[in-house]
Order: sequence, then C-alpha cells, then structure tokens
Amino acid sequence: MNAPVQQTQLEVLNRLYTMKLAQVEQATQQGNSLRSMVLEAEAEAIFNALKSAK
Repeated sequence: MNAPVQQTQLEVLNRLYTMKLAQVEQATQQGNSLRSMVLEAEAEAIFNALKSAK
C-alpha cells in the first residue's frame, strides 16, 4: 500500500477508535449495558483493523 495512503488510513482508524471509546464510556455511564457491549465490539473491530493496517 502507498505510504501516504496507509498513513491516512491509520489516522482515520485512530480517530474512529478514539471516538468509539468515548461512546463506550458514555453508554457505560448511562447504564446502557447492551449499547456498551455493541460499542465495545465495534471498538474491537476497529482496533483489529488498526493492527492489521500497521
């Protein structure tokens, strides 16, 4: 993969991961366990994409 494209992809994935973690925190604070579980699964998928993109 082209280095600038890969860097851009990593930046986007990092932003998505950070935002998803904030959503998990918010759902947890609201006591919404089902939403928290879904968001945690999404965060894990983004994290795995980050690992494979590096």
